[in-house]
Amino acid sequence: MRVILSGLQWMIFMIAGAIAAPIAIADLYNLTPIETAGLIQSTIITLGIAGFLQGLIGHKLPIHEGPAGLWWSIFTIYASLVGVLYSSNIDALQALSGGMIISGVLFILISAFKLMDKIARLFTPTITFIYLLLLIFQLSGSFMKGMMGITSSHTTLDVKVFLLSGIVVCITFWLGSCRIALLRQFSVIISILLGWLLFIVFGNIPVFSQAENLVNLPEMLPFGWPRFDGGTITTALLLTLLLITNAIASIRLMETVIEQKQSTDHRRYWRAGIISGVTHFIGGSLGAIGSVPISGAAGYVEQTGMRERRPFLIGCSLVIVLSLFPPIMNVISGIPAPIGYAVTFVIFVKMVGISLRELRKVIHEERPFIVSGVSLLVGVGLMFIPSSATIHLSPIVIAILNNGLICGSLLAIILEQGFMWREKQRSKVRQ
Repeated sequence: MRVILSGLQWMIFMIAGAIAAPIAIADLYNLTPIETAGLIQSTIITLGIAGFLQGLIGHKLPIHEGPAGLWWSIFTIYASLVGVLYSSNIDALQALSGGMIISGVLFILISAFKLMDKIARLFTPTITFIYLLLLIFQLSGSFMKGMMGITSSHTTLDVKVFLLSGIVVCITFWLGSCRIALLRQFSVIISILLGWLLFIVFGNIPVFSQAENLVNLPEMLPFGWPRFDGGTITTALLLTLLLITNAIASIRLMETVIEQKQSTDHRRYWRAGIISGVTHFIGGSLGAIGSVPISGAAGYVEQTGMRERRPFLIGCSLVIVLSLFPPIMNVISGIPAPIGYAVTFVIFVKMVGISLRELRKVIHEERPFIVSGVSLLVGVGLMFIPSSATIHLSPIVIAILNNGLICGSLLAIILEQGFMWREKQRSKVRQ
């Protein structure tokens, strides 16, 4: 029974964290309610399949998949190109489906040539620390806005929502440190349910969409045949390299949390790359938003203490099955967004501790401080640059410059490798 409840908790956590992306994208592309429901279903089922395959035969770690922030950025940018490069929203979505399929092929090729392992070696404790801290900084604004009830349609602070979110944060912290193991293990699902009850008591009654069918299978190529052009291919190539960076950071982080050494599984990154390629191909075929292993899974495992794969695989299976039942999906998607942000806020607080533990591994060296200082200043600084400042550049450059996490992480890798190369040259001269 405990394993089933653990799987249910994983399922709710995965869906609650993924539901916002397809809704936002559907609004950008002016999709009809039926098309919006299809995008939500295709995205959720793709995430479930990706997590299950990765947990079973890929990296074999309890890391759930979520809509990749990079793909989300590209979807947003391509929406602005409608009327410029693409004649309609559907044409742009066809190009994005094509880009996702190309990305899947590239994932497989990069893994087949064993380049994933070489890229993985670049992720030293210093790089993992910088990546984690930038990730936390980048998402902290979204967490605070969500907990304050600030949305695109409601741009002012909602005091009631903020207070209720604060109560949910306190409940989650208390349950996560509770002496009763059962409460600690199921702290996420208990916090979400109690938070939902609080919101209902104080007048935030959820409104559930009416489902037309009891069971609904996802549609293949819902926007028509994918389009392949030079811009899409170039975007997919660079995006895949960035997604690999993101995925490896998430895997390395989870290895640290569950205290697995890299040497225990030499083929982990190879398998993870192959499965990522397969799931990107599936996502492109279903018209979904591209997925990536979520670093927040490490904080979730720290909060709940659930390090086993079996509950995670059950959770992914439940996500896949429930995505076929629109009435159930509508109920789950009715969870107030501030509750999801409040629970995730606590999970990311745990990740601050994880990042500091990574830095402690190299605290005796001078190089990490210089690399961290430069990379964090650049990465965090870019987060404050308005997106309108880069609107005249190419889509992939916009996606990179508007993402302080990726820019800061790439700069950190370049700086650290440069310092390491210089130290090797100096040691050779001394010899």
